[in-house]
Amino acid sequence: MKHVHIGQLDVTRLGLGCMGMSDYYAGAGADDAESIRTIHRALELGVTFLDTAEIYGPYINEELVGKAIAGHRDDVVLATKFGLISHRGESKPGVDSSPASVRQAVESSLRRLGTDHIDLLYQHRVDPQTPIEETVGVMAEFVDEGKARYIGLSEASAETIRRAHAIHPITAVQTEYSLWSRDPEAEILPTLRELGIGFVAYSPLGRGFLTGQFHSAAQVASDDFRATDPRFDPVNFAQNLRIVSEVEAVAAELQATAAQVSLAWILAQGDDIAAIPGTKRASRIEENSKADEIELSSQQLDRLNGLTQAAGDRYADMTPLGL
Repeated sequence: MKHVHIGQLDVTRLGLGCMGMSDYYAGAGADDAESIRTIHRALELGVTFLDTAEIYGPYINEELVGKAIAGHRDDVVLATKFGLISHRGESKPGVDSSPASVRQAVESSLRRLGTDHIDLLYQHRVDPQTPIEETVGVMAEFVDEGKARYIGLSEASAETIRRAHAIHPITAVQTEYSLWSRDPEAEILPTLRELGIGFVAYSPLGRGFLTGQFHSAAQVASDDFRATDPRFDPVNFAQNLRIVSEVEAVAAELQATAAQVSLAWILAQGDDIAAIPGTKRASRIEENSKADEIELSSQQLDRLNGLTQAAGDRYADMTPLGL
């Protein structure tokens, strides 16, 4: 598996998003043994960049990841996120990156993960009630204490990134990025490259849509997060299938899968980008990891770059409480 540098941190350019093992998607949490096998298979294949967060479950995904990496900690680059649960008073969902809440969140994450340090500690969403300077100041204290090696932000604006980076070096920014979510190209990616900050693409497979596994909106279970996703709305769904058709056409040329082509496109966007496709199945991590070997031609890249933006917003409620 090839590596890239996001900021100063060396990571495999394909990582593993662990959220869906425990939360949000149909079947999450139904087979922890298979999820652990998936993480172990990822490590065998050289996919060592693992991503979790305290909100996933909440808490249970960090516990699952901690169990899976026991005995393998030195082989893993471990990322987790805080900020979508408030630890002031009653623990409950809610954007909160106040210093006291951050301290409790990170100490608890360390305990659940069974480690003495987090390789990449993210603020999950910007807290409009707490100046970013205060939050980054606390994150920097964890770096000084050796409890975090590097720090990052998720879904932050270019202005917020600049303010944060002025307090302490930001290593990476995590944002949704894929063939149907290309918003970061306008402002975020140029800002990161100017500042020497890496980029981590979450949902690089369009929440599974770009794999070609969905042919009808009716396939989405009612207890699945995607049932409320505007891009899976029946009207938008029909339009978005055209994107998948183009991806599948390129995949046929390469004797690859749509998922592999979608990931190869992300990897072709720069050597300062890592992608963290999520799965809870070992067979899928085997499929996804092969994207590392695919080289898209200039003609294929032009074809994929020319695809239109997906129909529908990324979230039903475009607030900081997105995933």
